[in-house]
Amino acid sequence: MRSAEAIRQAAEIIRQGGIVAFPTETVYGLGADAYNPLAVARIFEAKRRPYFDPLIVHIAYPAHLGKLVKEIPSKAKKLTEKLWPGPLTVVLLKEENIPDIVTAGLPSIAVRMPDHSMALSLIKESKCPIAAPSANPFGYLSPTTAEHVREQLGDQVDLILNGGPCTVGVESTIVSFLENKPRLLRPGGISLEEIEAILGKVEISSTRANPSAPGMLPRHYAPRTPIVLHWDEKHLDSYKNKRTGFLAFQEPAHFLKFQHIEVLSKKGDFREAAANLFSAIRRLDALDLDLILAEAVPETGLGRAIMDRLRHATSKEE
Repeated sequence: MRSAEAIRQAAEIIRQGGIVAFPTETVYGLGADAYNPLAVARIFEAKRRPYFDPLIVHIAYPAHLGKLVKEIPSKAKKLTEKLWPGPLTVVLLKEENIPDIVTAGLPSIAVRMPDHSMALSLIKESKCPIAAPSANPFGYLSPTTAEHVREQLGDQVDLILNGGPCTVGVESTIVSFLENKPRLLRPGGISLEEIEAILGKVEISSTRANPSAPGMLPRHYAPRTPIVLHWDEKHLDSYKNKRTGFLAFQEPAHFLKFQHIEVLSKKGDFREAAANLFSAIRRLDALDLDLILAEAVPETGLGRAIMDRLRHATSKEE
């Protein structure tokens, strides 16, 4: 099926209250008509997602933000003008016609405009904003290919649009404008440095039990194999009786005795590492290992988002 035909079919499914997996520049999303609470409920059922975790609503035109929120503060307008379309989500006070299931009963809504031609075409063709979390079972690795969606959700989705691998590979950055100062709720595909270059100083939130935005729960993006982030090369002997994999940020100076090594970026490029992160963890997770040791990355630029995802994926035993 040609992509134009597939998009038309997907849009018809959305309009009829179905759910569709579709690509964005960050990860694949699982979408439904944001104004249809029964359709949105199917997303929660398919993902086994808790209803207290709000969703991001995707739009195809910046002007449509005004239809979803009560007001757009000047700093939010400035940021979206600079960074949309792109991996940026803004949180603002919602209009009353947004179903509570989309926002987990919160008075605010998370909105973004994806930078992906297929995603934008789907939203335009559907003639409605699309509420969409990542297209995976809740708490598991986010999908960056259509095949990942098929493996994890199978026939629970009415249609999967295949737009190839995601170019960014980590979820969007979320910034809240509910307070006097903008607040970073989740690091992601747009770096804090890029945002502060536009807005000035931004407050930073820590993870909370009751999230005000997606991806804020303490343990998230988790594979079956335990990941350990805080470890010391001097103590590798303690893992000698375990099948251990290594998730390296860049090409290791020397290869230690691991069953398998995944390198996120041979040259240590943050953008390449972010794009490869979930796929690399997924490959390690498929090897029936006892443990995955992960290399920490510098927390600047996209390194902050990579470390955020690794912390959310780490073993509780750390």
